[in-house]
Amino acid sequence: MDKAVKIPGPDHPITIDRSPLHVIVKAGGRVIVDTTDALALREASYPEVLYVPRKDVDMSQLERTSHTTYCPYKGECSYYSIPAGGDKAVNAVWTYESPYDAVAVIKDHLAFYRDRVDSFETRDA
Repeated sequence: MDKAVKIPGPDHPITIDRSPLHVIVKAGGRVIVDTTDALALREASYPEVLYVPRKDVDMSQLERTSHTTYCPYKGECSYYSIPAGGDKAVNAVWTYESPYDAVAVIKDHLAFYRDRVDSFETRDA
């Protein structure tokens, strides 16, 4: 991703940039993510969310669930649990597998609820 993606809208702006951070996510004593290729999504007044590429996620540690949600700005959202993480890691991961065109850059990326994993570490890459 060479430059930021900005979705115009006075009531709900979304900006997506390449993150300068190294992201490591651990659950159940295992490293689930280790990447320097995360995307930083800033949406309206919500806290920034880091979306990590699937290629840098140990997908064998995730289990797809039937839980889904819908965002009018991004589209249908699917979820994964992390069995090794126990009960707190249920639906700990979300993804937009067919996002709207305006946010298509997050396709093939996953986001993690930081309070549902053992650790979500970031540091300068």
